[in-house]
Amino acid sequence: MLVVVGGATGTGKSRIALDIAEALGRIGRPAEVVNADAMQLYRGMDIGTAKIPVTERRGITHHMLDVLDVNQDATVAAYQAATRSLISTLASRGITPVLVGGTGLYIDAVIHRLEFPGTDPAVRLHWENELAARGPGALAQRLREVDSASAQAIDSSDGRRLVRALEVWELTGRPFSDFTQWANVPWCEYRMVVLDEPQETLAQSLRERADTMWASGLVEETKELKAKGLNRGTTAGKAIGYAQALAHLDGGLDLAEARQQTATATIQYARRQRTWFRRYKEAMHESASSLDSAFVARSAAD
Repeated sequence: MLVVVGGATGTGKSRIALDIAEALGRIGRPAEVVNADAMQLYRGMDIGTAKIPVTERRGITHHMLDVLDVNQDATVAAYQAATRSLISTLASRGITPVLVGGTGLYIDAVIHRLEFPGTDPAVRLHWENELAARGPGALAQRLREVDSASAQAIDSSDGRRLVRALEVWELTGRPFSDFTQWANVPWCEYRMVVLDEPQETLAQSLRERADTMWASGLVEETKELKAKGLNRGTTAGKAIGYAQALAHLDGGLDLAEARQQTATATIQYARRQRTWFRRYKEAMHESASSLDSAFVARSAAD
């Protein structure tokens, strides 16, 4: 059995995951935590991702933290393969994995039978050039000709997704929709908790958290990571907080602007996360303050 704790940033997922792991341990079911936050995969990205310090992990083993350098690209396909293998290994040892994070696609990739076709830089570049030269309308028309199901599902102005759908079609000869048809078919048995808070309550908390991150040394951490290639990768450097800190270090934003943009972007991101996690109708939807972790543990153990 897999326990999943999801929800928007700032809703208390890390603490609840630890509470559930401890409650499982008390009923004779040892548990370990598995990270499902894309940015917490990166070594050294601690302050800006609110990564839980080792000293606060209550002696519970954590996995899928600090597994990438900041100049490497995180991909959902690689995460899916590594995490599923880890979960299978833990289960074979009688350990309950507690998957926790706010990156909805990463959670989906683990718990549902999603396929992720490969990519090819040359093919991707071809369709990106087509997008730049002819616009998304022309790509949408081409997609309707080769993959009508995907064309109906993708907004005709969404150039990024149109490029990806056409890339997959060219590489595999299969419509992109073939790879998403299993999106709601479980890969494994799981119990899921989604944490949420009222929008205004969460927004205020996230403003305060953003201020705390900047006051706690986000600029200094970013400066150290920049020396390790933070601004050269295509994933880590775009993380909220780090992108603004890089812009500040490069002279593009003053400190006040960078802090404000961090808070605003975090609140907008949390709003998108809340929308994503509402789709899980099978999950318990609770606030961290009202959740009975012992109940969740017993449910997972039954």
